[in-house]
Amino acid sequence: MSINSNKIEVFGAREHNLKDVDVQIPRDNLVVITGLSGSGKSSLAFDTIYAEGQRRYIETFSVYARQHLSNLERPDVDKINGLSPVIAIEQKTTSKNPRSTVGTVTELYDFIRLLYARIGVAYSYLTNEKMVSHTNEQIVEIIQKKYQNEKVIILAPLVRARKGHYRSLFKKLMLKGFTKVRIDGTIQDLTHDLALARYESHDIELVIDRLDFTRKSTETLSKRLSKTIQLGMTMGEGSLMVTTVDKEKIQYYSRELVCPTSGVSYLKPEPNTFSFNSRKGMCPDCKGLGVTSYIDEEKLIPNPLTPISEGGIAKIKRYSRPGVFIEMENIARHFKFSLDSCPIAIPKEGLNALLHGFHETVPVHLLSSKLSFVQEIDFDGIISYIEDALEDNPSPSIKKWASQFYSTTKCLKCDGNRLSMISNQFKINNCSITDISQWNLIKLSKWFIDLPNHLTENENIIGSEIIKEINKRLQFLLNVGLGYLQLNRNTGSLSGGEAQRIRLATQIGSQLVGVLYILDEPSIGLHQRDNNQLINSLKELKNLGNSIIVVEHDKEMMLRADYLIDLGPGGGNNGGQIVSTGTPKEVSKHDTLTGQYLAGILDIKVPIKRRTGNKKVIKLTGCKGNNLKNVDLKIPLGKMIGVTGVSGSGKSSLINQTLYPVLKNRIYKSIDPFPLEYQSVYGARNIDKVIDINQSPIGRTPRSNPVTYCNVFTHIRELFAQTMESMIRGYRIGRFSFNVKEGRCPNCEGTGVNEVAMNYLPDVEMECYVCQGSRYNHETLEIKYKGKNISDVLNMTFNEACEFFHAIPKIYKRLKVITDVGLGYLKLGQSSTTLSGGEAQRIKLASELTKIATGKTLYILDEPTTGLHLEDIRVLLNVLNRLVDKGNTVIIIEHNLDVIKQVDHIIDIGPEGGEEGGEIVCQGSPEKIVKCVTSHTGKYLRKELFGSSNGVHSNI
Repeated sequence: MSINSNKIEVFGAREHNLKDVDVQIPRDNLVVITGLSGSGKSSLAFDTIYAEGQRRYIETFSVYARQHLSNLERPDVDKINGLSPVIAIEQKTTSKNPRSTVGTVTELYDFIRLLYARIGVAYSYLTNEKMVSHTNEQIVEIIQKKYQNEKVIILAPLVRARKGHYRSLFKKLMLKGFTKVRIDGTIQDLTHDLALARYESHDIELVIDRLDFTRKSTETLSKRLSKTIQLGMTMGEGSLMVTTVDKEKIQYYSRELVCPTSGVSYLKPEPNTFSFNSRKGMCPDCKGLGVTSYIDEEKLIPNPLTPISEGGIAKIKRYSRPGVFIEMENIARHFKFSLDSCPIAIPKEGLNALLHGFHETVPVHLLSSKLSFVQEIDFDGIISYIEDALEDNPSPSIKKWASQFYSTTKCLKCDGNRLSMISNQFKINNCSITDISQWNLIKLSKWFIDLPNHLTENENIIGSEIIKEINKRLQFLLNVGLGYLQLNRNTGSLSGGEAQRIRLATQIGSQLVGVLYILDEPSIGLHQRDNNQLINSLKELKNLGNSIIVVEHDKEMMLRADYLIDLGPGGGNNGGQIVSTGTPKEVSKHDTLTGQYLAGILDIKVPIKRRTGNKKVIKLTGCKGNNLKNVDLKIPLGKMIGVTGVSGSGKSSLINQTLYPVLKNRIYKSIDPFPLEYQSVYGARNIDKVIDINQSPIGRTPRSNPVTYCNVFTHIRELFAQTMESMIRGYRIGRFSFNVKEGRCPNCEGTGVNEVAMNYLPDVEMECYVCQGSRYNHETLEIKYKGKNISDVLNMTFNEACEFFHAIPKIYKRLKVITDVGLGYLKLGQSSTTLSGGEAQRIKLASELTKIATGKTLYILDEPTTGLHLEDIRVLLNVLNRLVDKGNTVIIIEHNLDVIKQVDHIIDIGPEGGEEGGEIVCQGSPEKIVKCVTSHTGKYLRKELFGSSNGVHSNI
């Protein structure tokens, strides 16, 4: 078979549910793989094509290197031809490290640090004067005047914050005649065997001379000082240090940077001078984190009406920590209160003693026996006890208990900007590196474009190439709709879509050619306004000479693709086939779900009538967290509510980080999570539950699965335990759990697989040879219901199980709900680790639908359409409408217009992202929003309400 160099050819792909798929993917094109949830899109794109690309790359390594790398298992595919080097840009791939920021992951901050090190102008932190350079003679004069009547040591800095033993350095210094060095602040004699800890960072200065200015200055002393300065400058490469013998004050002197008035001097700037991850640049108090931790007294006493003996302070109860409680009783006796009292009712001095400690000898009078004696109270306080528990206690449970009482606050030393004071004294165009790191990328881009007009000719020569690279990278980030982010934004706070688009912008900037990029729904979290820029960026990446494969459901993305691959026709066992391929126009003519939606034959309709709600509301006032600008939020209950706005406008800050924690804390008396800043909340009593249905996994181990999460497996096990054969053998319900020793396979312990250690290769999971992957022992599998054993049931899909258990109402009803949310293709025992975020979210929804409805529940969903085909979205909306029809309230944070046009009430936040957002632009019904001229959502929603199908046809 000949190989077509213009195509990627896949033959016999069988990963997961793929049914021996053969497909040809045109190279150097933007190709979209679409289809229903569970149809096999990710199995084809990531588990087959990307996995094979990685395997081939890793096989080029040596055997020794491969043993330290991850899974080398070959995907289940016959052959793949025409495969280029593969890069996968997936969601949620950025670091959660608190030191990782947008600037560091995009490498923009590295270029900016280099620019400041090369052309930054230094200013004195004392006088704010521009630093100037001095000759050796001027430095001699300054030292003579400053250190009159003092003994000083002249030092030459040699090593700054670097690792090594430096044995050879010390020997060279001895050969030059030097006798002493200052190591990490301590002066030591140079010896032949002197060596430092190799893997620790050290500061090393050479002792040049000791001078005594307490005696009357002489011409000889001046000449000696002059020679000392000259030698110190030579050894220190232009810098030296002066310290007093008695007070050990350190003063730096340099030929380049000295304050003309105060004599303050700085070391020559380096890129690390502006890095908060380096000792040279980080704030000494917060170590470059920008925040410091402290024990929050509000968390210590979440409810001042709870008695102390019942855990009113730090959840310490009478029998939980008896040693601490005895000390607390002594303090209570001295300050004349009872530990059965509430914190709000005890004397202020007593509460302060409990929290911060009490160390005194006090008299004790026992009224019952008229005895008195003296007792010493030596209690460090609950706060000190918690600090010691977190730092010194080896128990993970104790550390977890202690950590819940901590909060973080902005570092007072650096005001949260992470850098040392001196690092911020270097400026370009009157702006420090901290100043520009706090701007959004749109403002930063304008500043850098205009910067050459404010630089000298020499500065332009030095910085022109750096500025050019910075402008190019900034433009890439703006093109993917991330202009609202700041360089100092922590990557842990980014959404999956934002993280993916940052990586996309970085890849565009790398200018690689001949690469195959595979992306997983890059449109997630992106407003329709910015979607066009994202598609243009993908086209630009393609035009460089690369191939792009995108797993996507967005209509606009599909319509502008060069080629579509539609998988289906259903999900799970009903999927795994190529149902349609071709250009968007060709696919729209095929009789598939995707084709019908693209052609406008199928569509999610606008409701004929909007709900009026139950006339009750929840009001949240004074919201100021992140970029919110003192927002007052009003939630009408009994409706489906859409929270919209451009990326970064403040939707998650308002709903997920303020509203949800506030209501959760009020309803469940919880202290976690802690809400962002707000003023007051009204109407919380109008609901009895608040539930956040997010896309986090339903379980993190292979033992968790959909049937256990939905609490239906217990009923199935009861059914097997009630069979005649089980009762004869004495089997109980626990026998049919793969987590219980008596019923599970003894070899694999109920997992169905065994890990096999491979020499020089990673461990491999193989099906258990004893139970053949069934998880249970032979005796348990002998029990059958309607001809099926318990393992057969776990291998059924929910669609099959609904038919099998149709006559058992308590099982059938719970299974039917799963099929109603479009997950009938999942297997009952499918590992939760294999479920997508969208599937996990819908399982949680289904679980809520099986509970008894009170009609007073508030549900919060953040972008529930992630990973959903247009048909899946229609099914999801039917489920959400069922919840609202029962009287509940559903809040959806969403960009998808098919969802937005279905809601009863919209809260549009903006008008822009970042600093220019954080306000409620407009709110009301969708028909009202489209009339708001300042709403970006209204502009695009207008097309959906008054002619969406025409727009789709015209695009094709």
